[in-house]
Amino acid sequence: MSESKKKNNLLIFDLDGTLFDTRKVNYYAYKEALLEAGSGIELDYDYYCKHCNGNDYRVFIPVIWEDISDKQLHIVHDKKIELYKKNLEMAKPNEVLFKIINSLKDTFYISIATTASTENTIDILEYFGKKDFFDLIITKENVKCTKPDPECFIKVMESLGVKPERTIIFEDSDFGIEAAKKSGALYNKVYGFN
Repeated sequence: MSESKKKNNLLIFDLDGTLFDTRKVNYYAYKEALLEAGSGIELDYDYYCKHCNGNDYRVFIPVIWEDISDKQLHIVHDKKIELYKKNLEMAKPNEVLFKIINSLKDTFYISIATTASTENTIDILEYFGKKDFFDLIITKENVKCTKPDPECFIKVMESLGVKPERTIIFEDSDFGIEAAKKSGALYNKVYGFN
């Protein structure tokens, strides 16, 4: 990167519930994945939104399917990633945040740090034509520890060479806010979009 293009400020965005309302996209993908994996469980939308949405699948799926094996858990997760694509029309982009991104992209690095898979992240960004907005995308495959650990945010700051005090993180979940606090960066909680 040339010195003339180096920026000193950074915005980091969570994906689900912040940049996009993906509740229905994820719900229908998980609902079908659980059935295809043989769980016999008919996942309820309200239950999913209240207890599962925004949490790591390794946390909420064993609560829903109590005697699930590790193999079945991976089958559900892999199937969910595959099914995610067919529900993308149900997602809603947060146009206010995308306007902020568009107005600041010349003076701020713009990044995503999400616990979503790389495949699902790229799928939704490409579906809505938003991938080119971002200088760096960090997903769950790029870190050892997921939120509330701050690893994803620290990795973005270190990769782009921006200090925490010159970074603002946008998050919607309690786990994400906890990770943002631990990272030392400034942060904003996104309300009412998810």
